Amino acid sequence: MRLQVTHDTFYDYAPSVETAQHLAYLKPLDTPYQQLVSHTLRIDPTPAQLTLNEDVFGNVRSFFSLETAHETLRVVARSVVLTTSRDLPSSPLSWEDTRDHFRYQSGRRLDKAAQYVYASPFCPRHADFADYARPSFKPGTGLLEGATDLMHRIYTDFTYESESTQINTPARDALALRKGVCQDFAHIMIACLRALGLPARYVSGYLLTHPAPGTIRLQGSDASHAWVAIYVPDLPEGDRWCDLDPTNNRAGWHSPGEDYVTLGVGRDFADVSPIRGVIHGGASHTLTVGVTVEPVQADCPALTPLPSLPALAPPPAGAAFQSQFQSSS
Repeated sequence: MRLQVTHDTFYDYAPSVETAQHLAYLKPLDTPYQQLVSHTLRIDPTPAQLTLNEDVFGNVRSFFSLETAHETLRVVARSVVLTTSRDLPSSPLSWEDTRDHFRYQSGRRLDKAAQYVYASPFCPRHADFADYARPSFKPGTGLLEGATDLMHRIYTDFTYESESTQINTPARDALALRKGVCQDFAHIMIACLRALGLPARYVSGYLLTHPAPGTIRLQGSDASHAWVAIYVPDLPEGDRWCDLDPTNNRAGWHSPGEDYVTLGVGRDFADVSPIRGVIHGGASHTLTVGVTVEPVQADCPALTPLPSLPALAPPPAGAAFQSQFQSSS
């Protein structure tokens, strides 16, 4: 599937910001399973410095600095990607064998995926996560069978409610509430898997949504999305990550489906926040984000430079955060 993603971020500061440094994760991954056809990034005001590099997880990040006073900041990323979908593979590996694979043994080479077994800022270790996970991982259960069951239970047991949590709501609180948004569900599932010694990572991206019958697709009405990937050690080298989306109860090999776009991966949301930064000034700010994901034809022309765009409409209630971190829904 060929998809075009436009991610439009607008900050309104009061008073003005004197200087700023920002880090953006807005360029989709280019992999054997997702081809990045084109990518454009526009920043207003024009930054004094803009550099791109690869982080430790393999994501492309953009660093930019602003050295003149500004009352607003707008960052617009537009990308076209070719996506694919593959069903989950067959693996006889049990969850206990996977856990043991990542336990330290003298003289044995450490698997690089071990970094995803340990706690991280948004996915702490706690007995509550292990208790919730255990019904899915009975003795001898296959790793993928247990992970898929856990995904389905979160989908069934939890209620998606956009204003029930905030960006900094601990995963344990969302677990107790039994409600939240995709970011919460991803963090809960990751914390559950890691509580059993299983490697799991956070995936940031987008999902193509479909307008209701008789309505048109509204520009800017979509949102960032988040899901989970689990590492299966007995699969072929380079093909060991399987993606599971507890928000929508969908799973696949390297992606839950061809209507998903992978932006970046990390231990949790903190590693791949779309935009974060440090500013001097701007005691308060309002953040407005508009995301549009839409299918495009294979013969569509190459992307033209982004036009000058009017300010975004005010966000709905609960969508503005007094934070330089940008959340996903």
